[in-house]
Amino acid sequence: MKTTRFLPLLAGALLLAPAATIAAPVASLASPAAAPDAKPAAITRIDPTFWWVGMKNPKLQLLVHGPGIGNSIVTLNYAGVTLDGVQKMESPNYLLVNLTIGPDAKPGKVALQFAGAKKVKYEYELRARNTDPNRTQGVTSADFVYLLMPDRFANGNPKNDVVKGTRVNRVARDSMYARHGGDLKGIENHFDYLKELGVTAIWPTPVVENDQPKASYHGYALTDYYTVDPRYGTNAEYVGFVKKAHAKGLKVIHDVVLNHMGSGSYLFRDQPAKDWFHQWPSFTRSNFRDAAFNDPYASGYDRKQFGEGWFDTHMPDLNQTNPLVATYLIQNFLWWVENTGLDGYRIDTYSYSDRNFLMQWGAAILEEYPKIGMFGETWVQGTAQQAYFAQNIFPETQGFKSNLPGVTDFQMYYAINETLTKDAGWTEGISKLYYTLQADWMYQDPMRNVLFLDNHDLSRFYSVVGEDFQKYKMGLAWLLTSRGIPQLYYGTEVLMKNFTDPDGKVREDFPGGWPGDKKNLFVAAGRNAQEQEAFRYVSTLANYRRTHPVLHSGKLMQFIPDAGVYTYFRYSDEGAVMVMMNSNKDEKTVDTARFAERLDGFSSGQEVTSEAVISDLKTLKIPGRTAWVVELRK
Repeated sequence: MKTTRFLPLLAGALLLAPAATIAAPVASLASPAAAPDAKPAAITRIDPTFWWVGMKNPKLQLLVHGPGIGNSIVTLNYAGVTLDGVQKMESPNYLLVNLTIGPDAKPGKVALQFAGAKKVKYEYELRARNTDPNRTQGVTSADFVYLLMPDRFANGNPKNDVVKGTRVNRVARDSMYARHGGDLKGIENHFDYLKELGVTAIWPTPVVENDQPKASYHGYALTDYYTVDPRYGTNAEYVGFVKKAHAKGLKVIHDVVLNHMGSGSYLFRDQPAKDWFHQWPSFTRSNFRDAAFNDPYASGYDRKQFGEGWFDTHMPDLNQTNPLVATYLIQNFLWWVENTGLDGYRIDTYSYSDRNFLMQWGAAILEEYPKIGMFGETWVQGTAQQAYFAQNIFPETQGFKSNLPGVTDFQMYYAINETLTKDAGWTEGISKLYYTLQADWMYQDPMRNVLFLDNHDLSRFYSVVGEDFQKYKMGLAWLLTSRGIPQLYYGTEVLMKNFTDPDGKVREDFPGGWPGDKKNLFVAAGRNAQEQEAFRYVSTLANYRRTHPVLHSGKLMQFIPDAGVYTYFRYSDEGAVMVMMNSNKDEKTVDTARFAERLDGFSSGQEVTSEAVISDLKTLKIPGRTAWVVELRK
């Protein structure tokens, strides 16, 4: 599908500025105290908070908020910047200012004057773009992603635990729904731990402001699109966080929500217009049935309820069919990349957003940052349905053709869980892995999909497999040797456990992340023997994968499971690795003759995690509940 540039669209009457301009520079109102000649409350904020010269899309839509600002006439005088017009909103407290940032524009302060009942001056900053080649590196199958919840990982700065003026002004580590005090500094303090583990990319759950009165720690009900939550740090500290991560060889994935926001946002409390949100006569929750989007027999009501119903009572659903809303969101996520140099986006509740908007959003991000990694949460049923939301081989359906590079691969998650919890059958148990992988023909590039064993919304993997350590190792071996981008949930490497219900303990604090913790699992001395073995197993495989491209970028060939044993190969001109998984309780003898096309030329091998040498590849006896990762040798 051809990528087209998404330009801000204007709905309704366009109010053109008069010819008069302001020639003299004026004091900035970004901080009201800096402009004593203006009324401090006249402009409360402008989004985006600043912008850059030299962006590929020269159009910029400013959303100005302040009491009665909507009745203002706007003028400016800045070389290379053109005022295209202003637009009133339904609320008198908003005004849209549309600009073109020409190729000759230089960094500096654009003096905007708002003339109405009051005269207000505002200096809007245009910055130079950062040309550091290490910024926005992207996320690929060569990476190993570590998912963590900042509030639950480590507290590096107790001074920001409680921030005056926020709706939650306490920490309570004995409550799973309260804030616990983790922050960006806490993550930074453990960069070396992540490097030792073999991690190459960090995915924190949303770090933007989530100033909600309940369960604000998770970040998925944002209240300010342009501000890091002060309990995690400042915007400047987040920029520094990304830079320090890059210096350590760690990429950063920014978790974002397109579908909804938190009810505490100023945009909801003082709505620019009713059509910025999906409105219902009474609260209507989404039916969470993504199939209604492309079901050829779906009712209009089901489709509307899925896409326009609210995710929860405190999560207003955004109307992305409104071009002003679409532009606001697109600009925001361009802003975060340019401001921080982040490497990838994980998009929460991806399938719930308006499909035309998803195409516009993806095209705009990829056009400006073609290297950026992007994958969306697609908690759906069936591989075809999952592939529908990724770049795929399907024809355009109902005007939708996804441009999303990758997805969170729930189908492979279901398959590995069935492998480790059900007996093998024709299509059941370990055969599920084979058949799920066989369906990769639907994707343009399945290597961009993200594999996982658990996450912040799911029961922890070690508990799901009944705290069976052998099954645990089988799952990790699969995660780090199959196709795609592996993602590990924090604490899985040290056997953290628990189920999603009834108390949400899958989001417990990482032991050792807070001063005074009884256990410290960040260090070997704090782990018991099995926790240390788990850490060693993950670290050994992850670091081997990192240094052996065949395992993350090589081709994959799988063989149909036989008698509960599943075998596949990762191979390239540089070498080959054989992975053999025995899902049975008992040892199995495997005749490898049918693997001849991949074993040809190899006479022996070494199991990566145990370093055991396999001198004869013709007949293998693999113990029950075991996965071998064998580097083949000639």
